[in-house]
Amino acid sequence: MAIGRATQRNGAAGHSRRKVLRTGALLALGGATASVAGCGLLDREDSPPPPDPLQPLVDGALALEARYRAAIGADPTLADRLTPIADTHRAHAAELAAALGVALPSPSPSASTAAPSGDADTVVAELRAAEERARAEAATFCAQAPADRAALVGSIAAARATHAEVLR
Repeated sequence: MAIGRATQRNGAAGHSRRKVLRTGALLALGGATASVAGCGLLDREDSPPPPDPLQPLVDGALALEARYRAAIGADPTLADRLTPIADTHRAHAAELAAALGVALPSPSPSASTAAPSGDADTVVAELRAAEERARAEAATFCAQAPADRAALVGSIAAARATHAEVLR
C-alpha cells in the first residue's frame, strides 16, 4: 500500500520519473541544437548565394547589345540595319534578368566596348560571327536549363540564329 500512495502522490503532483527524464532529454537536445546553431555550423549567411547558371546569358546579351551600339556609333549608315537587333538583345537581357530576379543595369553611354574597325562589310561579318557563337551558347544553355526557363532560352537561341541570317 505504501507503493500505491507514493505513485498516487507523485501522479497527483504531475511529476513522474518518466516525465522528469523526458523533460531533461528535451532540454539537453534543445541546448545541443542551440549550441550547434550558435557556433555557425548551420548559419551560412556569410557566404553569398551562388550565381544563377543563366547569368552568363544576361551578360552575353548585354555584351552583344554593346557591340551593336559601338558598330552603329562607328558607322551610322548601319543604324537602320543594326538598331533593331541591338534592341532585341536588350529585350532578351531584360527578360532573362526578370526570370532570374536580378536588376538589369542601365545602358551606359560610355560603354567600354571598343568600336569595330574596318569597312561596313567587315563589321557586319564580325557581328554575324558573334551571333553564331552566341546562338550556340544559348542552345547549350537551353539544353541544360530548367523546364520553366527552357522556352525563354530556346527562343533567344532562335532569335540569335535569325540575327545571323539577317546579317548575311
